[in-house]
Amino acid sequence: MTKYAIGIDGGGTSCRAAVADATGTIVGRGVAGAANIMSDPDGALENIVRSSRAAFADAGLDPSLAEHSAAVLGVAGANVGLHGEKIRTALPFARADVVTDSLIALQGALGHSDGVVGAFGTGSVYGARRNGKVTEIGGWGFVIGDQSSGARLGRDLLEIALLAHDGVETATPLTRIVMAEFANNPQDVVEFAHAAKPREFARYAPVVFEHAIAGDAVATRIVAKAASDIDRSLDALLWPECDTVCLLGGLSAAYRPWLSPAHRALLAEPKGDALQGAVSFAVALAAEDERCCA
Repeated sequence: MTKYAIGIDGGGTSCRAAVADATGTIVGRGVAGAANIMSDPDGALENIVRSSRAAFADAGLDPSLAEHSAAVLGVAGANVGLHGEKIRTALPFARADVVTDSLIALQGALGHSDGVVGAFGTGSVYGARRNGKVTEIGGWGFVIGDQSSGARLGRDLLEIALLAHDGVETATPLTRIVMAEFANNPQDVVEFAHAAKPREFARYAPVVFEHAIAGDAVATRIVAKAASDIDRSLDALLWPECDTVCLLGGLSAAYRPWLSPAHRALLAEPKGDALQGAVSFAVALAAEDERCCA
């Protein structure tokens, strides 16, 4: 029988965990490094366990109790191939389930209500619930997806900076700053890009927004394109009667003024975040385990 429940939000930059008691009250939180189960499954597993044990320590509990608890991990890549199942079988908890990051974002933001959710951090993902039916889109990784994510913003910036260096694009203050970081050597940019993890691209996102607000032409173009991608994805999920759109993640506030007026009019404050969604699922899993063992 499991006494505690662990909700885990495995992000591309950091992994957050929260431990809750049987009533669903969060009693401790922990944070560790990135949890990308596709590009670094071993590192992801280590950080998942580390953040969970840190949450127990924060609660004043023995960290080893994590191994006797029910846990739900929400993570990008859970919907691709066998990555989700592989990480699930490796988790050292009494019971564990692995779901997509969009599902925990949806649950955290809406609870059991209907609506549409978009989450934007290192990666990006969308979900909708309509009459109890859940639809998820996106979350395919920044190489071929994750439009509007921090990683995609950084990748697009480096691409345009190289084009500006080659004279194909007009250089701007932002592209000059980026190239100066690499001593104006395009080969260094290429080597970085081939070796970098999504979180390393995503670190450029704040500076892109900063320069977009200041009117930098390249930054403005990147953010406007990203906002347009959000609008298109929201349109793919919305239905005429839907009156609730919630944005989550570290970039959500920055995108708000760039969205179409129609979508801004639907924006509502989320009830909670993705981690709280994971906790909600974990509490239900722990209760199910207790019923089975009663």
